[in-house]
Amino acid sequence: MEINEFTNRARKIRTAYHELEVKQDGRPWTTEQDALAFLTDAGLVGRLVMAQQGSWPAAQSEFSLDYKIAESIWWLSSLADANDIDMTTALESFLRSREQHLK
Repeated sequence: MEINEFTNRARKIRTAYHELEVKQDGRPWTTEQDALAFLTDAGLVGRLVMAQQGSWPAAQSEFSLDYKIAESIWWLSSLADANDIDMTTALESFLRSREQHLK
């Protein structure tokens, strides 16, 4: 999947969740709430990695590591979108910067 397709699909999903949040809470989540949700999922990624590596008790989880990693990427895309950051440009810039740094 190309990043532009991913970004468009992620945006549509986030819009649908905003509609659910309005029904549930009377308003959509703020960008700050989205950031906190991302951090929560990122923490779960850490625990799932630790469990997979044997350094954390493997508890029954309704989500797999690959699911939570993908969800974290989705959150990052949503946060970038909410802050008018083009993911393709940001990723290209970051990768170029790291490649230059490592030369």
